[in-house]
Amino acid sequence: MSYSNAPLNAKGPVECALQGQSILNSPFFNKGSAFSLSERKAFGIQGLLPTAVHTLEQQVARAYLQLSKRGNDNLAKNTFLTSLKNQNMVLYFKLLETHIEELMGIVYTPTQGDAIAQYSELFRRPEGCFLNISDSREHVIICLREWGNPEDIDYIVVTDSEEILGIGDQGVGGIGISTAKLNLMTLCAGLHPNRTLPVVLDCGTDNEKLLKDELYLGLRHPRIRGQEYDDFVDHFVLTVKRFFPNAVLHFEDFGLGNARRLLEKYRLELPCVNDDIQSTGAVTTAAIYAVCFITGLKMQDVRMVIFGAGTAGMGIAEMVRDAISKEGGRSKEEACEQIWLVDKNGLILESQQDELQNVQKPYTKEDSKWEGVDKRHLKEIIARVKPHVLVGTSTKAGAFTEEVVKEMAKHVDRPAIFPLSNPTRLHEAQPMDLYTWTEGKALIATGSPFPPVEYKGKVYEISECNNALCFPGIGLGCVLSRASICTNEMIVSATKALAKLSPALKDIDKSLLPAIHQIKDISCKVAMAVIRTAVEEGVAGIEGIPVNEGDGVFEEWVARQMWTPEYRPLKKVDAARSSRAARGMLGVGRRGSLVGQED
Repeated sequence: MSYSNAPLNAKGPVECALQGQSILNSPFFNKGSAFSLSERKAFGIQGLLPTAVHTLEQQVARAYLQLSKRGNDNLAKNTFLTSLKNQNMVLYFKLLETHIEELMGIVYTPTQGDAIAQYSELFRRPEGCFLNISDSREHVIICLREWGNPEDIDYIVVTDSEEILGIGDQGVGGIGISTAKLNLMTLCAGLHPNRTLPVVLDCGTDNEKLLKDELYLGLRHPRIRGQEYDDFVDHFVLTVKRFFPNAVLHFEDFGLGNARRLLEKYRLELPCVNDDIQSTGAVTTAAIYAVCFITGLKMQDVRMVIFGAGTAGMGIAEMVRDAISKEGGRSKEEACEQIWLVDKNGLILESQQDELQNVQKPYTKEDSKWEGVDKRHLKEIIARVKPHVLVGTSTKAGAFTEEVVKEMAKHVDRPAIFPLSNPTRLHEAQPMDLYTWTEGKALIATGSPFPPVEYKGKVYEISECNNALCFPGIGLGCVLSRASICTNEMIVSATKALAKLSPALKDIDKSLLPAIHQIKDISCKVAMAVIRTAVEEGVAGIEGIPVNEGDGVFEEWVARQMWTPEYRPLKKVDAARSSRAARGMLGVGRRGSLVGQED
């Protein structure tokens, strides 16, 4: 087939205008000891490398050995991997891909949180775009334009650092969450690493420890809020829309007061997403779809209780609401009737309207229908609702007691119980207890990884509701379709596609969700579902996407545009007539280019 309508083709030779030490200093072109003898001659690096020519696999083995010598010091491993990325992008991602289950927690949570907290102390070289609220509007434009032409950037992750990975306000160090999230997007979904842009919006910090730290690298004043903050964010978003019209804008780790508000404000203006709000909801909804496929339950008939009505719980509620609405052909208001929210004060009721956030209000229940029921007692709520699904996002350890679980099991044959609070010590229940109390009938997904559980001679695999299973594929689908917006229907389609990959569909004792080591294939399938829906809804920005030419052709179209960590042949081109990509200028800003080279 022709790939003229696949603009991000990631196969075949790569044009390169660099030579000598410059090519070795470029993390996108550098192959280190894997440069062939002919490439060493063509690009003038003879004598700059040891004699032996090694394979990528040999380099991975060496890098893993070097990494292993850091012992149990995960922060040291994180620092080593960051340094490796700045030297050789292909080797970095190949190492992560080869040892993904071991290293995911090193390059992302929890270790990346430690690296962010110590950002100013560990700082060696900058990565990403740093904007601060004191900058003039013109300066913001200049800084962003440094990163390329309109067609050069596919995906932007931006943070204001107010609520980083559960460790709170980290000021300018939040750039580390933007870079880490983009690393996952490349690792899991094949986004081209030199076509992404990490951004931090430095608005000051309320972290007193940082303000008193002489080495702190950010603005040294309390966090600015209100109209000045809104104007700053608005100017940033409009600048992105103007200069990078094809890019997906991903909001990450904004504070509770801003995250949902900003998403709702901009989601119809450009393709933007919020991982913290949408991704937990998406992957949990996928697990519920899997439960439906396994048990024969229809999504439109699902009854769900959510214990914990904060950001994560509400993200789940909204996503399941959308799925119920789509599958049942009902309004979202009607779908809300099948979802019950429980917070620290008990079941959320209409009489509490004045105390609730706007996002919680559609789910309130009539007080009169709950008279005579102890609305603060989870068991009593379960007895009344008879839910198919019980979700925990409360951080209240052990809240799903034996009496609560047994009450649920009285009313449904296969109770779906998802204790999702993190870390593990805050889970509402332990998988072994859930299997024991339901006599092996529970369908379980957790917020952290758990080893398989043996109960009465049978081994049960435990699903982890890992956001990486869903959101990278959604981002890839938005990028490849050049979607003008990311709709709720696109995300629901993604969750359903993920559910269809459930190992439990073939063996009910297996996990509800697929394993992370299959992530590239998972992301490809999820992206296909997102693209199909974008085309159906008329929000796809390119024509000729082969959605109707058979799954094989369509899947190849998607997979061919996914960047993979492999050394591609280099084709030498003249710098004076070459593209920005060939000059190593993508992903580093114009100031990272060769001296004297302009567009």
